[in-house]
Amino acid sequence: MTEAIGIRRRSFASRVVGRGSVVWRMDWLLFGAVVALSAVGTLLVWSATRTWSSIEPTGMAKKHVLNLLIGLALYSAIAVTDYRWLRTYAPVLYGIAVIGLILVISPMGSTINGHHSWILLGGGFALQPAELMKPALVVILARLLAPTSEKGKKTKDRPRAAGLALSLAAAGAAAALVMLQPDLGTTMVLMATTGAIIVFSGIRKRWVVAGVLLTGLAAVAVWSLGLLKPYQVARFTALIDPSSDPRGVGYNSTQALVAIGSGEVFGKGLFHGGQTTGRFVPEQHTDFIFTVAGEELGFVGSVTVVALLGVVLLRGARIARMCGDRFSALVSGGIVAWLAFQTLVNVGMTIGIMPITGVPLPFVSYGGTATFANMTAIAILQAIHLRSRPV
Repeated sequence: MTEAIGIRRRSFASRVVGRGSVVWRMDWLLFGAVVALSAVGTLLVWSATRTWSSIEPTGMAKKHVLNLLIGLALYSAIAVTDYRWLRTYAPVLYGIAVIGLILVISPMGSTINGHHSWILLGGGFALQPAELMKPALVVILARLLAPTSEKGKKTKDRPRAAGLALSLAAAGAAAALVMLQPDLGTTMVLMATTGAIIVFSGIRKRWVVAGVLLTGLAAVAVWSLGLLKPYQVARFTALIDPSSDPRGVGYNSTQALVAIGSGEVFGKGLFHGGQTTGRFVPEQHTDFIFTVAGEELGFVGSVTVVALLGVVLLRGARIARMCGDRFSALVSGGIVAWLAFQTLVNVGMTIGIMPITGVPLPFVSYGGTATFANMTAIAILQAIHLRSRPV
């Protein structure tokens, strides 16, 4: 009896950590890069908030760690499941995200830091449905653009016109609801992700060209008809010459460049950044957290952060290439496109090559809902990876 129990225990341990188990087959390089970014982000959040936290010097950092732990719990639950359930429940996930966006623009929504993008949950916590729309939109677009045969079997055919039309409608509805908040940064991320997934789906080149032309015409129309808020227009014009109004629309760009430039090669040291301590750069724990890395960790630290993000993107792209079906390939490619574009916008706006928009740096910036969305994305990548590799 004792020997039999021992055999069963060894068998269970073998299933958990033995060769061929989930732990053995996990993409540890991807997971390690995410953990490293989260650790660096926690230190940067601590540095950026320690002089003004209303709770205590480490209050915001502790709350950030709590968000990370919840995010890791979500990661653990999703990564070990069969990703194919996402295809079945994609409309439900998208519907929940849409309902959340509608609630935001209803009386239930709240304004924080000038953005009407939140639903207060109490206890100091808030939900930002726009962040939840990112993974939901990736999944619904992948379902619509990955055709199946009449018997439900996967096929390599090009997306059907109906699927493309529904995809554009789903993305347009999401973008419109987010713009009503208004949140231009998240809208840009959703549109860039949509465009990437459509291209990845294998549609004909003439449709891609037509889509690019229509997008350009739509952007011109939005600008010409004055559909953007004055401060949003000012952010685009400030990109050309931030020094023209250094105390107005160009203030954020100017101070961000000063902070990053002052760090030089090796930085001033963690917790020793004058720009960070003096709070010269607004929202330095969220949208402008890369300036903390630039000032306190210097060029070397900043490049390390970008390199770790590059590892995440490269491993995600590798998973997309290894996929055995169109749906999982589109989901993986969409996640990579989302994280890549968001990284480009966040880092780019701090160094003056992109307009100022409110998007966080993935896995580094402070945030609850954004952290959950990012961890969910990585968990989906891991779930696809675990079922794409032969045991």
